[in-house]
Amino acid sequence: MLIRNAEMPGGARRDLRMEGSRIAEIGQLASRPGERVIEARGGALLPGLHDHHIHLAALAARRSSVECGPPQVHDAEAFARVLRAPGTGWLRAIGFHESVLGGALPDAPALDRIVPDRPLRVQHRTGRMWLLNTRGLDELLAIAAPPPGLEREGGRYTGRLFDEDSWLQQTLGSLPPDFAETGAELARHGVTGVTDMSPRNDPVMARHFARQHREGRLPQRPVLAGSLALAEAEAEAEMETGRETGARPGGWRLGPLKLHLHEAALPDFDEALAFVRAGHAQGRALAVHCVTEVELVFTLALLDAAGTVAGDRIEHVSVASPDLVARMAELGLRACVQPHFVAERGDRYLADVEPRHHPDLYRLRTLQTAGLVMAGGSDAPYASADPWRAMAAAVRRTTPSGAVIGPDEALTPEAALALYLADPLDLARQRRVAVGEPADLCLLDRPWAAARDRLDGADVAITIIDGIPAFSRAPTAQSTSSSTSPHSSA
Repeated sequence: MLIRNAEMPGGARRDLRMEGSRIAEIGQLASRPGERVIEARGGALLPGLHDHHIHLAALAARRSSVECGPPQVHDAEAFARVLRAPGTGWLRAIGFHESVLGGALPDAPALDRIVPDRPLRVQHRTGRMWLLNTRGLDELLAIAAPPPGLEREGGRYTGRLFDEDSWLQQTLGSLPPDFAETGAELARHGVTGVTDMSPRNDPVMARHFARQHREGRLPQRPVLAGSLALAEAEAEAEMETGRETGARPGGWRLGPLKLHLHEAALPDFDEALAFVRAGHAQGRALAVHCVTEVELVFTLALLDAAGTVAGDRIEHVSVASPDLVARMAELGLRACVQPHFVAERGDRYLADVEPRHHPDLYRLRTLQTAGLVMAGGSDAPYASADPWRAMAAAVRRTTPSGAVIGPDEALTPEAALALYLADPLDLARQRRVAVGEPADLCLLDRPWAAARDRLDGADVAITIIDGIPAFSRAPTAQSTSSSTSPHSSA
C-alpha cells in the first residue's frame, strides 16, 4: 500500500510505501500495478498514537451503563431521572460524584427510594467504590459471602462497596467484555496502541486480550500492566500465538507491575517493598497510582528503599510540589500524565483541593523542565478516551468554566503530541515515521501547521495498524492504481 504526497514530520512532502506490517520505503515513489494508493493531499502523517494508561474492560462495559454524574448530571433530580430509565435486571450506573447529592454518599435505603424494583449498582467516579440498593445487595449476598470492603454500620450493610471489583465480577459471573466497539472508537482517534493499566490484570485477562487482538476485535497493539502473575502468562500467550493457525501477530506485550495506592488505606510499607522487589526481579518496571501528595511521598520513599529500574513510573502525578518533582527526577522516574483532567474536572479541583495545592495540580512544564520523561494516557473510562482533547488541555489548561489552572504548566502542541508518540516499552524513545518502523500510522486531513492550532480528533482521516487501515473517514481519498509512472511530490 502506498500513501502519496503526505507531510512527513519535519514538513517535507513524501510518499510512503508499506509492505506487510512495516514501512518499506519513503521518497518520491512510483505506484505499482494494482497497488492500493491513499492520496494524503499534504496531510500530516504521524506515528500512530499510543494511550499509555487506559482501562479497556471498564471502557467497554461503559457502553451498557448509564451516566449519573458530572457533566451530564449535576443534581439530585437529574440523578433520580436517569436511574429511573425503564428496564429489567441489573442497572449499572457510572460516573457518580457526591456533589450531585450535595456531598452525600447514598446508602441502600436512599437508592431504594429511586430504584426499588430492580438491582442497582452505581460506580463512583474514582472507580474505587460501588453503591448498591437493597435488591442488588440481596442478590449478591445470596451468591457469595460479604467481602471485607462491604461497609457495615449499626449491624447492617450500607450497600457501599469499597475496592472489591474482583469480588463483584466473580459474584456476578461477569465475562470479560468484547472490545470491538471500543477498538473502533480508539481507531477513530488515531490510536494504534494501548497500555491497559488495571492492577487486576491476570492470566485470564491476558488470554482475553490475546484472543481479541488476534481476532481483530481489538486492532490496537496491547501492552498489559497489572499483577505479578502476568509475567507467568506471557510465555503461555506466546506459545498460543504460535499454535493458532492464522493468528494475528503480537498478541500482547508485558507491561509494568501496577501498584494502586489509596491514601486512606496505604499498604504496609514492608509488604509493598517486597511487592516492588518481586516485580523488579521479573525484569518489570513499577507503575504507581498517585493522585495525592501523601501517595506520592509514600511512593518515593518506597522506591528509595527498593531501588529503581529503568521505566519505573508515576501514574497521574495529580499533586506534586516542585520539591517532589525534583526528587522524582533524582530517582530517574517517568511520569504518565492526564492533562485533560484539568479540562474535565478542573472546577471541582479548585473547589475541593486546598488552595495551597492549586499550583501543584497536574503539572506538565515543571516535569518537562526537570528532565522527566513523560507520556500521556486517558485513564478512560474515568475520563475521555480522545487523546486530542488531552493534547488541547495540555496546551490551554482551562477548566469547564474557563478558569485557568497553572498557565505556566502549559506545553506546546508539539510537546503535547509527543506524549502519545512514546514507545510503550521505553517511554524515553519516540516512535518515528521511518523505514523499518511498524506501519502504525495516523494520517491527518491537513498539514501539521493547521492541525496544531486545533488539536481536534476530527482531523484524523485514516488510522493504519499493522499496515491495514483500521479507520478511514475519507474513503474517496483511496484508490487502486494501475499506473507505474513516478509521482512528483508537491
